[in-house]
Amino acid sequence: MKKIVTPTDRDFIETVDDQLFCVVGYLHPPDGYTAYLKYVPSNTGKWEKNGTRYQRVIPYYQVSQVENTYEYLKKYYSKYLFKCPVRNIETSWVPKQKVKKYFKPIERMQEIEKHGPKDRLEEKLSKLVSILCEQTGLIESLGVTGSILTKTHNPKFSDMDITVYGLDEAYKIKKSIEALKKEAEKIKPISRAEMENWVKNRVDKFNLNRFDLLKIAEKRWNYGYYLDTYFSVHPIRKEGEIKEKYGDNTYHRRGEIMGTATITDASESIYLPAIYKIKKSQHQVTEIVSFEGLFGGIFQKGDEIKFKGVLEEVKGRKPHFRIIVGGANSPDSYIKWVD
Repeated sequence: MKKIVTPTDRDFIETVDDQLFCVVGYLHPPDGYTAYLKYVPSNTGKWEKNGTRYQRVIPYYQVSQVENTYEYLKKYYSKYLFKCPVRNIETSWVPKQKVKKYFKPIERMQEIEKHGPKDRLEEKLSKLVSILCEQTGLIESLGVTGSILTKTHNPKFSDMDITVYGLDEAYKIKKSIEALKKEAEKIKPISRAEMENWVKNRVDKFNLNRFDLLKIAEKRWNYGYYLDTYFSVHPIRKEGEIKEKYGDNTYHRRGEIMGTATITDASESIYLPAIYKIKKSQHQVTEIVSFEGLFGGIFQKGDEIKFKGVLEEVKGRKPHFRIIVGGANSPDSYIKWVD
């Protein structure tokens, strides 16, 4: 296996037993990678690579869905479960000695551009990325994750999951996509009917009412259609923006917490986990950290919000208290606007 400079969110790993894991976040133990199981070999799978069929283990990314994979791993592949002494939770991971291949989104995008698209979906991706590069001037900051990254995609139904690296770069892409969707010529926005269906499918899964979910759906900038194919965009921290090393801090849960707060800085909410700096005196809480992508990049500076989550004490290099939303063992947590 080639040397990995820095593991980042939404990289992929193929294990020695042909499981496909998606890398999560930026805290990784020195001998492995924090990641969740996404695809497993299956004779009935819809995805395929080099004669091996795969099926998805979870229908969509949500911490509770990821936790559902732990029973499967306990039964068949317990080596991919890890009791993390830094976060004080059990999580899935891939030990370095179990890595067969490591996939980087930028390298895959560069491969497509250098050698040319191999199918209709890669061709659409190449055209979409070219449009975004023309609009923003970003040439080497875009990658592709998901099934196109691992070459398990099927042009008949797979979508396009684009990654963009860096905070400034992400906001340039956001501005470009919002403008292009408003023109609705090259990129089409999500229709109202699709928004309503999206809300319907989540109203029983989240501790939010229909109005709250619809308001979130209207603010989701990073989804749309290009040439009738669904695409998403996912901002990722650049190497210089990863400020914490594994072991710099330890994390300790102190129980559930509810309350209200004012957002003072939402700039890093565009990432996952989404970080909202808040003004709140209780427990000296300084930030809300959401591991649930639903709440990422939605709220703005000055917004008055309600929240429910887990109070977590951070000990180490930067001691503070924070509120965790959408983390492990917090299925009914939320962030929403004050009525």
